Amino acid sequence: MKITQARLHAVRFPLHEPFIISYATYPDMPSLILELETDNGLVGYGEAVPDEHVTGEYFTASYEVLKELFLPAVIGMNPFDIEAIHHKMKGILAGNPAAKAAVDIACYDLMGKASGQPVYNLLGGQSKEHLSYPRVLSIESPEIMAKKAKQAVEAGYGSLKLKVGSGNAQLDVERILAVRKEVGDSVPIRVDVNQGWKSVGTAVSAIRQLETAGLSWVEQPIRMGDIRGLAEVRQKTAVPIMADETVQSMEDLLEIIRLDAADVINIKLMKCGGIFHAVQMAKTAEAAGMLCQIGSMVESSVASSAGYHAAMSRINIESTELTGPLLFSEEIGDLEYEHPYVLLSGKPGLGIEVDPEKLEKLTVTSCAVGGDLA
Repeated sequence: MKITQARLHAVRFPLHEPFIISYATYPDMPSLILELETDNGLVGYGEAVPDEHVTGEYFTASYEVLKELFLPAVIGMNPFDIEAIHHKMKGILAGNPAAKAAVDIACYDLMGKASGQPVYNLLGGQSKEHLSYPRVLSIESPEIMAKKAKQAVEAGYGSLKLKVGSGNAQLDVERILAVRKEVGDSVPIRVDVNQGWKSVGTAVSAIRQLETAGLSWVEQPIRMGDIRGLAEVRQKTAVPIMADETVQSMEDLLEIIRLDAADVINIKLMKCGGIFHAVQMAKTAEAAGMLCQIGSMVESSVASSAGYHAAMSRINIESTELTGPLLFSEEIGDLEYEHPYVLLSGKPGLGIEVDPEKLEKLTVTSCAVGGDLA
């Protein structure tokens, strides 16, 4: 089986409401949807959601990288040769993990479809019965966040993720405490600062005020790359610390393990380059006694399902936060959510169907490489 042609779609997914985090506000979500076709007529889907603040990639630049470099390079290759494919992409261009993830995910979709197996069966099988997800709340006033948190719990969500890091750490503390007061003590609350508290001193001061709030963890309280600082925050506080933007590669993970800098790591396919590297990182974390999460860059059903397959295959991936499809007012896939669980279909590959009419409607521009998929 060989990859014979590709089509790349630049898409903008409309959101029900703006997605607000510490470093950006998104009125819609830019994404690159990839189709890879093989010589036996199979089509695999992949997705890239580049983020200039995290992965160092820009939407239009990633489109060109895929079009001009990565897609021509994989034409003629067997999607089962995933290590060789990654090695080839790495040799062409360093970094660009989201663009590489699009190719990786499409190859795994093809592998599953060719073998008649869901992707998780190619990675280690079904390690758990259910995959759950939290209700993610954007940064708003304490009162509005508390109100939305209560509505989420009443709607059946089993946990909450609060986006903070607004630049005012004390106001962030008020946001978190207001939500805790509104929903009671039994609802798990995760806090994601997205680097917003920046310095060790600010983070330590804020987290100490939250030590009685019963938080599951505080995610990435300081700027990315400061692993030594993250270790200091963890040493000086009593709330579990999750590394996110700071852990993008295997090298980052090894340094976090060496410095004992986090309790949990947040693996994102867009940060590490796809399913192949995500599973490697989870295995390494397991050897170090660390738990993992598969997180989201607000992807569609394509990359979200890929992340869920990776999570299903590893016992130490205990949480997932791939809720992009729930945030979109229009979507291209049919990944099924039923509060508080996501339901993988068990069908071959990613197990989703992509609606070509919706994909065409949301496409801003597209290109073909190696032939015409029509």
